[in-house]
Amino acid sequence: MTTTRIMAAAALIIGMGWALCVVAAQHSGIRRTDLQRADLSVAGREVVQVRVDFGPGAAFGRHRHPGEEIAYVIEGRLEYQVEGRPPVTLEAGEVMFIPAGTVHAARNVGKGNGAELATYIVEKGQPLVTMVK
Repeated sequence: MTTTRIMAAAALIIGMGWALCVVAAQHSGIRRTDLQRADLSVAGREVVQVRVDFGPGAAFGRHRHPGEEIAYVIEGRLEYQVEGRPPVTLEAGEVMFIPAGTVHAARNVGKGNGAELATYIVEKGQPLVTMVK
């Protein structure tokens, strides 16, 4: 019984943290749309796919993920700043790989909407996004 309560409390805390991150992102001209989440054949890992829309000039600050990210630009021009690398600007149809735990940021440098399909291969039960100062 105690284990069940602890697990429920942990799930609630993680969910609230994710919700706060999503709310903060949406207020800054960014909209995240969860597309799918599924367990992988590797124990303790899952895949998460999210569409991220960036309004003109919108930026998502420095953050990291508990696993790898593959970012595919659907529309517009997005600039990615990955720690330890020079900034790179990608256009629709281009893709980049971001290693697990690597601090990075993204912003719309185009004139219209920008959007990416973000695919994460992450540790199950961990917060998907952790903001970094």
